[in-house]
Amino acid sequence: MSLEGEAQLLARCRQGEAEAWDELFDRHYAAAGRFVFQLGFDFTREDVEEICQEVFLTVIKSLHSFQGNCQFQTWLFRIALNRARDYRQRQHAAKRGGGQITVPLHNDDPENGFTIDPPSPLPGPDLALLNSEKIALVGQALEQLGGPCQEIIELRYFGDLSYEEIARELDLNQKTVSSRLSKCLDKLEVITRDLFSREKKAPTSV
Repeated sequence: MSLEGEAQLLARCRQGEAEAWDELFDRHYAAAGRFVFQLGFDFTREDVEEICQEVFLTVIKSLHSFQGNCQFQTWLFRIALNRARDYRQRQHAAKRGGGQITVPLHNDDPENGFTIDPPSPLPGPDLALLNSEKIALVGQALEQLGGPCQEIIELRYFGDLSYEEIARELDLNQKTVSSRLSKCLDKLEVITRDLFSREKKAPTSV
């Protein structure tokens, strides 16, 4: 869909057209699901569904705040980042007691096209240090890295955003994006190698 066409669709959503909301969900729900799935190294399919429901509830409540200074999907992925982190924090809190129940946003009947088809957890070729056997450790390394570095890596490699889109989203110039991303990848590699080394040294149970 062209930017103009998407702008018109968003305008119809703001006017409360149910069909427009259905079209928006149908167009972006699967992409949001794939993005969230790759953010959480141990997220289950059910976790991804719950997070996506929260993401689109946030979209419904906050669409009026979207100014159109970036692509809608970029804005959507930023919401997904925040909701995924919130969900992770609740998971940790639930282990210590307590939990929350997410109310379904819509029917996830496959015939309606709303189910998520999670992709392979394998990341893109740009991160050469990632591989299918070590994806969990890399996810742990990303969480350990945290902060701006975690955010920019997730936007670039999981959200598949261009340098230009990241620059707009984070209010940076593209040279800064490139420089920060390079430095953050170096930091991620150091942390990941350390985790890999610990795993190799850890005694195996019989």
